[in-house]
Amino acid sequence: MTAILKNFIAGEWIDGSGITRNINPSNTKDIVGEYARADKAQTEKAIAAAKAAFPAWSRSTPQERYDALNKISLEILARKDELGRLLAREEGKTLPEGIGEVARAGQIFAFFAGEALRMMGEKGASVRPGLEVEITREPMGVIGLITPWNFPIAIPAWKIAPALCYGNTVVFKPAELVPGSAHALSEIIVRSGLPAGVFNLVVGPGSVVGQTILESPDVAAVSFTGSVATGRKLAQACVMSSNMKKFQLEMGGKNPLVVLDDADPKVAVECATNGAYFSTGQRCTASSRLIVTSGIHDKFVDAMTERLKGLSVDDALKPGVHVGPVVDQSQLDQDLRYLKIGQDEGAKLHWGGELLNRETPGFYLQPALFTEASNAMRIAREEIFGPVACVIRAKSYDEALAIANDTDFGLAAGVCTTSLKYASHFKRNSEAGMVMVNLPTAGVDYHVPFGGRKGSSYGAREQGSYAREFYTTVKTAYTNPG
Repeated sequence: MTAILKNFIAGEWIDGSGITRNINPSNTKDIVGEYARADKAQTEKAIAAAKAAFPAWSRSTPQERYDALNKISLEILARKDELGRLLAREEGKTLPEGIGEVARAGQIFAFFAGEALRMMGEKGASVRPGLEVEITREPMGVIGLITPWNFPIAIPAWKIAPALCYGNTVVFKPAELVPGSAHALSEIIVRSGLPAGVFNLVVGPGSVVGQTILESPDVAAVSFTGSVATGRKLAQACVMSSNMKKFQLEMGGKNPLVVLDDADPKVAVECATNGAYFSTGQRCTASSRLIVTSGIHDKFVDAMTERLKGLSVDDALKPGVHVGPVVDQSQLDQDLRYLKIGQDEGAKLHWGGELLNRETPGFYLQPALFTEASNAMRIAREEIFGPVACVIRAKSYDEALAIANDTDFGLAAGVCTTSLKYASHFKRNSEAGMVMVNLPTAGVDYHVPFGGRKGSSYGAREQGSYAREFYTTVKTAYTNPG
């Protein structure tokens, strides 16, 4: 019988109050593992441990933090194939995508190992004679990290690494759907030599573990990635908490890819296919709105159809697979509901959208492409989070830009064009936090800021040196030398 994998609290692996069973979406008969589920009391114990560990860790040397983060990075990178296989088996993205995500996590820890050595302050003269002014950054305290299922190693990495780098202590609550990746990452972090209580893993439902984190006056800040609805509730809870927690939200996207008449058709099709359908479309940066100008519209749709016909949809671990399964039955049901909504609204289901049978039972959905869609339709306004995209015809570049910006979201946007004029104008006038030219909307380097505008994000950016804006607080100190 497989051992139940435990939570990590106050430097010890601890049994839970229940069990989370992890099912392979490529083969629902395959149980990836069983994981202990934390309750309210255990979450409170993790928070207390993090609070107790904070004074010493916040005053640890840059070298201590560098050594720990670098050790984590080296082990992740050395085991990327093994961890990538676990990730693909658990979450359903293809094996190459899983390995790539793990490698990114390793690179993130390496980057923040270096950042631990690069933390500098400022010193200057006061406007008052004889006084000196110092501006420094200090850690926040205990940080609650709430992460989603779609990037079960990379997103935890880009929250945990900066939190530790800047001297905070961590209570990590991963999505219950992907406890295997969270547990494997946590084991590596534990082996890095961090003092007890600096890092804590609590797997459990948001209604229990997440709520306890939000209610605790000992948690200084919360970083969250997930749905818009949950993010809004979290923001309200943080504002209303007794200590008015600092919070950071990364939520949804309804990202446009604009294809202009002068675009290279092959480039446009590859950008759209990668952005809309790879990772089974389960990315907040997925390009689910393909806004295509009239001169290239029909040619683009024909080319997209042929490209989609060539995509292999199958077990995530099989060689040559382009698109793995949807993550679980609930998400598959949501995708199917939106396919019906789109047709009921008058959009044409041009290709795909069929449930697929494979050698093993899984949540297989044929990538779907709608045409004759308008930006007023729900399928063009609401995040579906699956392998579904809609084509919206535009008369001109100006109309395409207006449609692209007509959304409650503002995470990523892209344009395919050979015109420097249009590329430059789009970069300047797109109402998104991240803009791509002749590239898929999904895909951001690990050393640059990640985040958006409007309903997509709130608070400081994640990743890169900009992460310090959330994970530190600024102190201004005066000295009178006498």
